[in-house]
Amino acid sequence: MKTINKVTLVGLGAIGMAYGSLLHDSRKEFQVVANEERIKRYQEKGILINNQPYHFHFITPEVKTEPADLVIFAVKNAELKQAINDVKHHIGPDTIILSLLNGISSEEEIYAAYKNEHILYSMSVEIDALRTNNEVRFTTRGRIEYGEMDNTMSEDVLAVKELFEEVGIDYEISRNISHTMWWKFMINVGINQTSAVLKASYGIFQSLPIAYEWVEAAMREVVTLSEKAGTGLTETDVKKFWPILNKLSPDGKTSMLQDVEAGRKTEVDYFAGKVCELGKKYGVATPINEQLYKMIRIIEEMTQLKQ
Repeated sequence: MKTINKVTLVGLGAIGMAYGSLLHDSRKEFQVVANEERIKRYQEKGILINNQPYHFHFITPEVKTEPADLVIFAVKNAELKQAINDVKHHIGPDTIILSLLNGISSEEEIYAAYKNEHILYSMSVEIDALRTNNEVRFTTRGRIEYGEMDNTMSEDVLAVKELFEEVGIDYEISRNISHTMWWKFMINVGINQTSAVLKASYGIFQSLPIAYEWVEAAMREVVTLSEKAGTGLTETDVKKFWPILNKLSPDGKTSMLQDVEAGRKTEVDYFAGKVCELGKKYGVATPINEQLYKMIRIIEEMTQLKQ
């Protein structure tokens, strides 16, 4: 059976810090790939995770090293191409890869670059982390759901399971990873985008039915596309999100809202943009996501004008 001893992480956003802290605290050989500029900034300003300082072991992309047993991608979609290049020395023919990016396309991009046969489909769910500069706060890390596309209990799946149990990362091995990934995509399309436009924390959606109705309307367009794509989403999947939302901190914010507030580029191309693209492919009307796409792009461009 495979054993994971050496782990590499690329991406120290909210998710990367939340799970990276557990890997750092374990006895595993754990390192974070970052360029010299970012490393200098992290070392000068420090990293705080729930008020606890962390000093990760950093390695620059240029350093040649033995392949890792596991490489975790925790960057934003716009940074994926650079991240793929940055970790090339860490990926060998037997390296297991987990991509925790939002959306439904990152695994294919990583495979196209490496032709690695050990990519597990994965995602982070129910985390309510808030990132401000080099500081992350959260009340729950949520869990990582993952699995093989054919839903088999492979050696790679079992090796990651053993690692997660050892370091304390909550997880779930999906029985239907394609369905699970589309479900997360549906949630991102709904809550991330509407929160970015409304500049609303989770508490707004918990207390204002009219706001949450907009979330569900955006998600239902994904359900219709799922029917065409054969990934099995239904109205039941839409309703499953409400109790999950209500468990999140009312002050918590989606990653897209955090991007808007920080003046960063959002992932709207991978959410509403992808919905509209699939809508054209399958001949499905996606008016809500078309409007969300325009609104968020306007917000981005207004931010650029102010800079």
